[in-house]
Amino acid sequence: MERRRRPTIALRRVSKSYGSGEVAVHALREVDLVVERGDFVAIMGASGSGKSTLMNIVGCLDVPTRGRYLLDGIDVRLLDDLELSWIRNRKIGLVFQSFNLIPRTTALRNVELPLIYARVTKQERRARALAALEAVGLSDRIEHGPSELSGGQQQRAAIARAIVTDPALILADEPTGNLDSGSSGEVLQIFSRLNVAGRTLIIITHEADVAAHAKRVIRLADGRVVSDTRQAPVSALPPRFLPGDLAVEASA
Repeated sequence: MERRRRPTIALRRVSKSYGSGEVAVHALREVDLVVERGDFVAIMGASGSGKSTLMNIVGCLDVPTRGRYLLDGIDVRLLDDLELSWIRNRKIGLVFQSFNLIPRTTALRNVELPLIYARVTKQERRARALAALEAVGLSDRIEHGPSELSGGQQQRAAIARAIVTDPALILADEPTGNLDSGSSGEVLQIFSRLNVAGRTLIIITHEADVAAHAKRVIRLADGRVVSDTRQAPVSALPPRFLPGDLAVEASA
């Protein structure tokens, strides 16, 4: 019998509170959530629903007050600060609304940065960064700095940086929030192609047209999951070739 693969994410009765006593703010309330490998999930909710807190916990930027969080089989609550930093670098590819690229540094160098922190050799990190930039359609912009790139190109460079370490999870926070409709469509098509290639994605969004690209939509309200729905995602363009270590076979 084939052994069942462990999920990428497993949250068990996760709660997060700030403060104590009568003034305590309960941002998350006993959230249970499992995300299997290769899934594409959109998390939605109004301001104050808990989606940003959930993103911070899933991204190992914060820790639960109560409950258990396993990322790719690793119990996050047992890790110290150094180990959490390692997990963020190796297991999670983060994409932010504001791109977070380093100014006066080329696209290639920005994408190489996680590999520098991981102490990957210069030759290997250049090869992997070039492959990541090719995968997002920026192979002709590798020596351009952020100020020489459009908003859409900057976000594509940020996605290349997120995938270059071959993470277990790509976590994107309002990734199209600073983009026009054309650039937003390009970014969402890249996410769809990455998912077709086997990558696990979670997008935090308040936009229904962004969530439409996901296979599953989870809605939060008052710190609780109020709905969890499967859907047929908006069809992606034909999958573009994803170089070597960036293509993850769904059967792996």
